[in-house]
Amino acid sequence: METIKVTIDGREMETTIGKSVLEASLEGGIYIPHLCHYAELSPIGACRLCVVEIEGQSGLQTSCMTPAADGMVIRTKSEEIDASRRLAMELMLSGHQSDCGTCVKYLNCELQSLKQYLVDDSLRVKRRSRLFAGTSRNPLFSHDPNKCILCGRCVRACHELRGVGVLFYKKKGEETYIGIGSAEDISLADAGCRFCGACAEVCPTGAIMDKEEFAKGKSRKAALLPCMNACPAEIDIPRYIRFIRENNYPAANAVIREKVPFPQVLGYVCNHPCETVCRRGEVNQPIAICSLKRYAAEHDEERLWESKVNMKPATEKKVAIIGSGPAGLTAGYYLSIQGHSVTVFEALPLPGGMLRYGIPEYRLPRAVLDHEINDIEQMGVEIRTNSRVASIDALLEEGYDAILVAVGAHRGVKLRIPGANGDEVMVGTDFLRAVNSGETIELGKRVLVLGGGNVAFDCARVARRLGAEEVMLACLESKDTMPASSDEIKQEEEEGIQIYPARTFTKIVREDGKVRGVEVLHVKSFSFNDDKKLEIETLDNSQHLLEADTVIFAVGQRPEIPEGFELDKTENGLLEVDPITLVTNRDEIFAAADAVTGTDSVIKAIASARKAVIAIDKFLGGRGKIEERLAPITQPEKYLGSGTGFAALPRMEDKCVLPGERTKSFCPVTEGLDDEGAEQEAQRCLQCDLRLRMTPVKFWGSY
Repeated sequence: METIKVTIDGREMETTIGKSVLEASLEGGIYIPHLCHYAELSPIGACRLCVVEIEGQSGLQTSCMTPAADGMVIRTKSEEIDASRRLAMELMLSGHQSDCGTCVKYLNCELQSLKQYLVDDSLRVKRRSRLFAGTSRNPLFSHDPNKCILCGRCVRACHELRGVGVLFYKKKGEETYIGIGSAEDISLADAGCRFCGACAEVCPTGAIMDKEEFAKGKSRKAALLPCMNACPAEIDIPRYIRFIRENNYPAANAVIREKVPFPQVLGYVCNHPCETVCRRGEVNQPIAICSLKRYAAEHDEERLWESKVNMKPATEKKVAIIGSGPAGLTAGYYLSIQGHSVTVFEALPLPGGMLRYGIPEYRLPRAVLDHEINDIEQMGVEIRTNSRVASIDALLEEGYDAILVAVGAHRGVKLRIPGANGDEVMVGTDFLRAVNSGETIELGKRVLVLGGGNVAFDCARVARRLGAEEVMLACLESKDTMPASSDEIKQEEEEGIQIYPARTFTKIVREDGKVRGVEVLHVKSFSFNDDKKLEIETLDNSQHLLEADTVIFAVGQRPEIPEGFELDKTENGLLEVDPITLVTNRDEIFAAADAVTGTDSVIKAIASARKAVIAIDKFLGGRGKIEERLAPITQPEKYLGSGTGFAALPRMEDKCVLPGERTKSFCPVTEGLDDEGAEQEAQRCLQCDLRLRMTPVKFWGSY
């Protein structure tokens, strides 16, 4: 672009044709006060703070409205300029609340910063009261017109930048204010707001701002992108949803694969903590993020990601991974990309760990799992099945430079209550493993599962599919606090499984050696004391019997760590590691996921593995840089357009097979989103990440 030269406060500097005097000055490091100006909005010169003197022109000129010209000589400071700016600032402050210390924007407010720069605490103009009613009834944002200085940035952002057009200048008596829509007392949702947050982003005073409960104590990114922040693997959720909206499914799946090697598996079994915090949920319902992940993976026919993976040169370093669950395979995938030779040792006949042996096929089809494990093998990872490791020293003697223990938590536990040992009493993990291995299981007609997590629900639903006539589930937690996902609870109830929440188990009752049921008490409350021991308060005279002839314990799991590993453990039997590097008491031995944390989600296991890979790569002499860019870099469209009806768009749910049909076999319960459903769901996204792409405001102290 053609450049010109201007002189500002005696300094000659270059700028480009089309820049305003204000822009030229700020880019050159010379500060000119301004408030109504914002880099991405058209200038209006309303605040009159940016006035300057220009040689050859009479009077003061608003620098934001004045184009820079070749040879122009500009002064940004003089007595006349200072007096004009002070008066403009005092007029703005006259209708603004005087006590900044009570405002949540304190020390982060543009107006306050400029007040410190231009005026002292005394005002020469009369203060006036503005008695507008503030409101926090709208989702996500609060609005206090009394803080407004009518800079117009919010209106311009809403109309020009986003094209939504729901904010307007309004009149109430003699006072002008910023209001919503053309009617009185209308909500943002009814006006057609898209809840993009551009208005809050540009507001210099906090008149429009994020509600405190969504922002307090959080970093800017965590507050604006809670979905991404809640994802243990930090998948760029808004980005892949945007690609789905554009029908670019290979790019969408590539975004997911930048962080995880199991996008389709996660589309079936992720516990999606991202959806719990999704900002769209404050408008009506959260985005079906997990379902969209599955859709992107299932429709990636081009496999763009595969050609973009940057395989590093061979390092001649060997890594052994013990366990082929989600953590072990994830670690193998990324370590192989780093150039290391990776061998995964699996004790069971097939790889996958709890993905294969713990999760029923109706929740995770084995073809999906096999497909993504094959992708990992194609990256050079060797998987040795039927290869139980009893001694780490033996692996070190084979020449492995580092070892990762990712054995999971496969050993289920029983409560120490009378009658727990004996026939007709099973452990949930053993039960699921046997079923998933194709073994024949003998169940009674009435099955009672003890536990409230996903494993317990899996056991109950499997029992139903194996032909049990009556299946029940009892747990310590209330129904509202069960650790199982809401989807699991809903689907289980649809399948006719009875749930008995808030129960504690006292003994398994037997008659003639056969299980008759479980004696339980109603739980009033429970908590853990300082020693982490469970304390339960029960209701008096609440003892009763839940009749059953088969009992399955699903109340917890533990890792099985061979003594030959010679690794330090916690008092709970978990491996003790450095919280940062995940290294154990032996320098070349690392551990990750459930073996360290106890039973947790698949996505957390993957995140833990990524953390271990970084540490192992550094230990082997690498840089620990495992970030990948597999999807194309694109600039999202800033202009969103009208949002009429946007707030009311309903969440598109996966289609489920009817309960009467799905309980007859292990067919997948959900059919996933169809093309129309995926497109409509992606359209519901608020695109919160657009705010992070907006130009950050620099205060005068930065110049």
